[in-house]
Amino acid sequence: MVLSRDEIREALNQWNHAWDKHDLNGVMELFDDEVLFENWTGGKVKGKESLRQAWAPWFENHGGFRFTEEETFIDEAEQKALFRWQLQWPSFEKGYEGRPERRRGVDVLHFRDGKIIQKLTYSKTALEIDGKRVQLCAELP
Repeated sequence: MVLSRDEIREALNQWNHAWDKHDLNGVMELFDDEVLFENWTGGKVKGKESLRQAWAPWFENHGGFRFTEEETFIDEAEQKALFRWQLQWPSFEKGYEGRPERRRGVDVLHFRDGKIIQKLTYSKTALEIDGKRVQLCAELP
């Protein structure tokens, strides 16, 4: 199944609505059973059920996280989308735990047969906490 540009846009609109409601089941509906997810730390999860298990605690204790769409590019021929977002949530950063954070990033989404088969997430290395710019530092071994 190949999705039209409008079908990809509508699927992403419904998906974003599920994120807004903190509805894990609704979010998971758009994923292929064999999805590969990679987050901004380089952590990877393979498979829809493994991803559901990995995300369940986050959704249960979501702290009111909110993704705001900044821009979306859709490549109908390649069945890919680039979703640029801003995340607002209680920070997990050391020394800032629980304080309001704004983080910006992108998701690179690959579709197969009408479902997301790959979700690659990238984030800026600077974020905003309590209205101040905070530079993330890599932890070296």
